[in-house]
Amino acid sequence: MHLTKVAAAWMSIAYAICYVGVVIFPSIRNLFMRYALHADVAFQSDFFSFGYFISGLIIWDILAIAGAWLFAVLFNKLGKG
Repeated sequence: MHLTKVAAAWMSIAYAICYVGVVIFPSIRNLFMRYALHADVAFQSDFFSFGYFISGLIIWDILAIAGAWLFAVLFNKLGKG
């Protein structure tokens, strides 16, 4: 349970920083896609509102909790062998 809380908090902080970064510097999305993922994809950066922020935060927190849960299950199962 503690692991899922920490994962959700970590993801919330990272998501908020990334969201603010895209608001301040919109071309960061294209730079990330090009240099980190080696893909040339054009994004429109006009989907910014409080509702988008909250919905994205909820989605990423659910993914972080699911990832932490999977990690804990695998750690417990594989650690005993």
